[in-house]
Amino acid sequence: MAQVILVSQFPLPYSKIGSWTTMYYNYLADNHQIDYIICRKPENVFDTVKYQFVSENIIDKIKRKFLKKPYLEYLKSLGLVIKPNQKYIIQIVDNFGIVKPLQEFLNEKGLRENCQIQFFYHGFPPFLENFHGRWFFESIDEMILLTHDSYKVHKDCYTVLPCKFSVLHNGIDIRKFYKISSEEKSDLKKSLDLKDKKVFIWCSKDLPKKGLDFILEVWKKIYSQNKNGVLLVVGATRNLQIEGVNFLGKIPNNELPKYYQMSDCYLFPTLWHEGFGLSLIEALHSGCYCIASALGGVPEVLQYGKLGRLIENPHFQEEWEEAILEFLNQKEIKEVVFPDNLYSTHSWNSGMNKIIENAKDRF
Repeated sequence: MAQVILVSQFPLPYSKIGSWTTMYYNYLADNHQIDYIICRKPENVFDTVKYQFVSENIIDKIKRKFLKKPYLEYLKSLGLVIKPNQKYIIQIVDNFGIVKPLQEFLNEKGLRENCQIQFFYHGFPPFLENFHGRWFFESIDEMILLTHDSYKVHKDCYTVLPCKFSVLHNGIDIRKFYKISSEEKSDLKKSLDLKDKKVFIWCSKDLPKKGLDFILEVWKKIYSQNKNGVLLVVGATRNLQIEGVNFLGKIPNNELPKYYQMSDCYLFPTLWHEGFGLSLIEALHSGCYCIASALGGVPEVLQYGKLGRLIENPHFQEEWEEAILEFLNQKEIKEVVFPDNLYSTHSWNSGMNKIIENAKDRF
């Protein structure tokens, strides 16, 4: 039976917030099929998996820099795990740089035929150019994307695409992010003195591509026309005074659900091609209606408008103004109904197991 090795550039469990590291954390705490993790030594370890820690001593660091081989220790650790005549599935996450040295290492050791390389990509557009990227797809056995739309873009971009593809949607812990009753929602609004207000929320890292400055300009025009709404800004600390906007700064992850739950509408004005949009599904499961940019994987996540409002031209402020005012002026708040297990940790774990099982069947 083939064994599964995860090669991670982050120590797992990872102490900081990260989308794919969080999903692997949930997966490794459940019914998983990972046998080994190759990574730097974390603060804590999983009891259900074997580790091969990547050396961080000064001699190895000097070798890595002098030889210009940044993945030398990873390959050395991999060599301590892999045995001749054993089959392996090697998982790589978003680390394009390691693929070529990994391919060379396996060929040099005569082990490439015994291994399948699965590459998990959490972006949306093709990362490499058409002809210059052919080596990459010839080096891996399977690429796992976040959406089918991302696959379509890859399919249209590359003239030659010599590997298998799969799709694994992101998933969140729906025990934390869930819809509450109208009475509970009202109580949460009262806690921030937002009673009888329609509450909008923006939640992300404060990066230009996340569209906060863009949506604040939109909000100034909205508020001049309708003062029944308030915008909560989570994740950004700004020394600004804007009417109808509450800057809440960075919120601990375990407190985040209540801010989604007290909100009526989630604004996702991303200005780049998101791979998926994890906060979108956190908001959806918490009962928010979503208004989002139709960029990258977002349309597929919102099922092309079935689960929320898509802004087809998201760089045009007028389209946001129209959508937000429409939501503000409606008498009853739109309710979106979808399966509880959609985009859940459970569905992600099941999908991962299926991807691994399919790879094992190919040996």
